[in-house]
Amino acid sequence: MSPVVSAADRGFTLGDGVFDTALALNGKVFARERHIVRLIDAARTIGIEVDRRRIEDAIDAALTAAPAIIRTTLTRGTAARGLWPASAGAPTVLVTTSPWSPALLGQTARLVTASGRRNEFSPTANLKTLGYLDHILAAREAALAGADDALILNTQGRVACSAIANIFALVEGTLVTPPLSEGCLPGIMRALVIEMAPALGFAVAERPLLPETLAGAEAVFLTNSVRVIRAVTALDGREFAEHRAIARLAEALKARLTAECGDLPAPA
Repeated sequence: MSPVVSAADRGFTLGDGVFDTALALNGKVFARERHIVRLIDAARTIGIEVDRRRIEDAIDAALTAAPAIIRTTLTRGTAARGLWPASAGAPTVLVTTSPWSPALLGQTARLVTASGRRNEFSPTANLKTLGYLDHILAAREAALAGADDALILNTQGRVACSAIANIFALVEGTLVTPPLSEGCLPGIMRALVIEMAPALGFAVAERPLLPETLAGAEAVFLTNSVRVIRAVTALDGREFAEHRAIARLAEALKARLTAECGDLPAPA
């Protein structure tokens, strides 16, 4: 049976909620604790309190042995009209799955810079909220330009993220990624790269990143929970050569994934 959400649910009518996307293999969610904690923290930030057990049970009910993308959506639920309701019902927790293929690992991406900007001063800048229209339009721009993803700058003209991922650049031997204050999301894969990179011989810095610095980097890559790590091969027509650093990080993340969730399925 398909899940049913009330037409009066504030997630549907106002985008009043948050979500999380994770990868599941062999019935196990990769970095599960991190995903759940981030979701609960994001909900609490916008004033939604939810019993963690509800989220855990909903995820468990959705898991199967098949590799899947797990999306957990959490809304304020139903309430009387008004932007800030005097009272609201119980939060809505909805977990959906879609098939995942190991072919997504190792895919590269060509980027174009989106015309819209990410507001790093917004109280939701670091939250995966349901209001994703700015990024949908950025993705539309990329598709119309024949690219795979869009680079999004913040209001100061500095690098924030892509439409669907965090971004890293190898600059003079250091892996540089924008700090959260630049308006990017606290990505799970982003955090893992920051934690794992020193043991692989990389210095890591969270610092503002100018578009011209990104364009002149030795390598650029994206991270998210579905594709894990994705080498950028071009930005606004500027080509990037393959770099061993990305392959090393990809191998390390894949090893962590299989250690936690078991072997990857054979490609179809």
